[in-house]
Amino acid sequence: MVCFISFLLADVFLLICVAFYTLLERKVLGYIQLRKGPNKVGIMGLPQPLADAVKLFTKEQAKPTLINQWPYVFAPIISLFLSLSIWSIYPSSSVHLYFSFGVLFFLCLSSLSVYGTLVAGWASNSKYALLGALRAVAQTISYEVSMVLVLLSGVFLVGSFNFVDYVFFQETFWVFFIAYPISLVWVVTTIAETNRAPFDFAEGESELVSGFNVEYSSGGFALIFMAEYASILIMSMISSILFFGGSSMLLLSMDMFLILKTFLVAFFFLWVRGSLPRLRYDLLMDLTWKSYLPFSLGFLFFILCLLLLLGF
Repeated sequence: MVCFISFLLADVFLLICVAFYTLLERKVLGYIQLRKGPNKVGIMGLPQPLADAVKLFTKEQAKPTLINQWPYVFAPIISLFLSLSIWSIYPSSSVHLYFSFGVLFFLCLSSLSVYGTLVAGWASNSKYALLGALRAVAQTISYEVSMVLVLLSGVFLVGSFNFVDYVFFQETFWVFFIAYPISLVWVVTTIAETNRAPFDFAEGESELVSGFNVEYSSGGFALIFMAEYASILIMSMISSILFFGGSSMLLLSMDMFLILKTFLVAFFFLWVRGSLPRLRYDLLMDLTWKSYLPFSLGFLFFILCLLLLLGF
C-alpha cells in the first residue's frame, strides 16, 4: 500500500513537472526568437499551464463520424499510462518501487509506447493521421535499435540492469568521460525517440496537418501531449543516470543533484528545438541505419574487448 501511494505521488509530481515544462518551453522558444513567451496570465505567466489545462479539458470534444470509437478514446490514455509507468524506475532511497531489471523494464515500456501513436493514427480513420502514425512507428523502431545497443554498452560496463547500480558505479567519475562519443549518439536517439524537433516527423505540420493527432481535440489532445512531455522528462532523467549519475552520498541526498542534471538535459531538448530546422525524412533514416547502428555496434564490441583484456 505504501509503495502504491509513493508511486501515485511520484506520478502526480511528474504531471506537475510536465505542466511547467511546457511553460519553460514556450519561454525558452520566445527568448530564442527574440520575443516574450507567455507573460499575461498572473505573475510572469506562471499560472499559464493551469489556464491551458482548464481550457483544454473543458472545451467541447470533437467526435468525427468515421472514427473507430474505443481505440480512438483509449489511445491517448494508453500513451500517458505507459509514460507514467516508466517513472517507477526512478532511483531513490525513499519507499518506492524500483526494479532490479529496470533497464529491461524501460526498454519494454518504451517499445510499447509506439502503439499509442499507431492506434491514435489508425483509429482516427484519416489518411493524414495514419501517415503521421506510420512515420512515427518507422522512426521509433529504427532508433530503438541504436538505443538498445547503447544501453547494452552500459549494462556490460556496469554489470547490472538496475539503475541504482549505475548511480553507485559513477561515484568517482562519470561514464560520460569514457563514453563521450556514444553519449552523443544516445542524446540524438532520445530526441528521435520522443518525436521532438528536428525529428518531429510524426506531426509534420507543414505536410501532414499536425499528423497523427489531427482528429483529436480537448482532453484527448491534452493527454497525447502530456505523454510526449512526460517521455521527454523521463528520457532526460535516464540520460542523467546513464552518463552523469553518481555521488558518494546516499541516494536520498543526491536527489537534488539528479533533478538538476535532469533539468539541464531537458533544457537541451528545448535548445535544439529552437535552433535546428526539421531534417529530411530519408536523411533521418540514413542517420540511424548507416551511421548510428554500425557505430553503436562497434562501441559495444570495444567495451566487450576492453572488459576481456581487463579480466572482468
